[in-house]
Amino acid sequence: MRIYYDTEFIEDGRHIDLISIGMIAEDGREYYAVNRDMPKRKIRKHKWLMDNVVPGLPHAHGDERNMQIGWLFNPYDRRVKRKAQIAAEVRDFVLGTDPDQLPHVELWAWYGAYDHVVLSQLFGRMIDLPEGMPMWTNDLRQECERLGNPTLPEQADGVHNALADARHNMVRAQYLDQIAGAQR
Repeated sequence: MRIYYDTEFIEDGRHIDLISIGMIAEDGREYYAVNRDMPKRKIRKHKWLMDNVVPGLPHAHGDERNMQIGWLFNPYDRRVKRKAQIAAEVRDFVLGTDPDQLPHVELWAWYGAYDHVVLSQLFGRMIDLPEGMPMWTNDLRQECERLGNPTLPEQADGVHNALADARHNMVRAQYLDQIAGAQR
């Protein structure tokens, strides 16, 4: 089973903190969560994140006066969760809920090195990954390069929204699979 995913995060050269994660499995299941525990002060000072990532986070609808001034997202949205809850839900999404039926899973991301670190840190250290959780993420950008760097389909909307980006990663992968099949 392939799972395509993306994370949005803030990093400072020493720490990488999750903002949001989106995943889509080949069987059509989707997962999206926003980290309630993200470092909001750091993000507010980061122009690129404020301009590109924060607008894609869940925001309140209706009367904005009910929102606290300065929130980066709607804290009452069901997709906004504590990091520990996100870790449990990601584990169940990737591995299923029956420990006796661990599926073979491949994780895929676009420039996936940081995504894999962010994903792994949901569980603590790399050695703390749940049994069956892949210890690496396959990189779609690397696969693109291996196949001659073809022009890929453009993402229509939602760029820098983790779920929209994960969906587009699946589109990229399917396109690259077609190219790889044609080259055989």
